[in-house]
Amino acid sequence: MNRSVLPLPPASPHPEAVHPVVVANALDSLERALQAERRALLEHDVDALLDSNQAKLVALRQVESQPLDGHASERVALLSELNRANSVLLSRRRREVTWALRHLGRVESNGVYDAAGHAGARPQARCLGIG
Repeated sequence: MNRSVLPLPPASPHPEAVHPVVVANALDSLERALQAERRALLEHDVDALLDSNQAKLVALRQVESQPLDGHASERVALLSELNRANSVLLSRRRREVTWALRHLGRVESNGVYDAAGHAGARPQARCLGIG
């Protein structure tokens, strides 16, 4: 009987060692997710933003589960910068939406939380239509 058996890779002297390709693939997934998140923010695509955010969380879990070498650490730093740039875009969008809703009369300009961090003030929704 002829069985085709794939040879196993040689055992690593360090059981915690991870193949560099696994780390690179995880970082590639994270980069793709961050780029998709950026596109979604620039194109105002909420569904794509939610999908890319989910992909980013999955990729982050993969990256965090792997030990990183020097080269991977440099790439993580670059991806961190991309994530911060996306955060700036997201903050800008949030301020734009808040401004638009306030000017449409949909929410009050007061925050939901007071200075002590307690939920004292509640947003007041106003009906835009007559009916």
